[in-house]
Amino acid sequence: MSKLKKTFYFIALLFTALSLNGCSIYNFTGGDVGDAKTYEVRLFQNYAAQSPGSTFEPGLDRDFTRELQDLILNQTSLDLVSSGGDLVYEGEITEFRITPMTATANQTSAQNRLTMTVTVRFFNNKKEDVDFDQRFSFFYDYGATTSYSSIKSTALEEIFERITQDIFNASLADW
Repeated sequence: MSKLKKTFYFIALLFTALSLNGCSIYNFTGGDVGDAKTYEVRLFQNYAAQSPGSTFEPGLDRDFTRELQDLILNQTSLDLVSSGGDLVYEGEITEFRITPMTATANQTSAQNRLTMTVTVRFFNNKKEDVDFDQRFSFFYDYGATTSYSSIKSTALEEIFERITQDIFNASLADW
């Protein structure tokens, strides 16, 4: 390789490294944390039983809150704090229901749908014009002959993953 090519590659590599360094508010997942250094996720209270047709699932509040905390921790450089965060997430689980979706010729359910809905209030104490109060929902379909207890773990994992990613995108994927 000629000396001119080596110099060109070195300059291109240096330019790329400096360009990436200048974009330190972004991480490789695309989260724009701006000037924020910390975040707080308050316990999402489970008020699903107050919605007609919904059921109360013990531990759902704790498990969902942890999933949201973990997602933000893993996809940003922010530090989780118990209070006084630059970014604050709070809300409630407002729906958790199983409904029949499709019927057979015998007028019985062939498929059930587990749906979870969460209301989220997001506060950015560094950039208040991006605050929001929004509902997020997702579902998991399964056969009517399958018991809820046998699909519970898989269903909650998929629902949590989708809803927490949607919350993350709404609050930090500002592009």
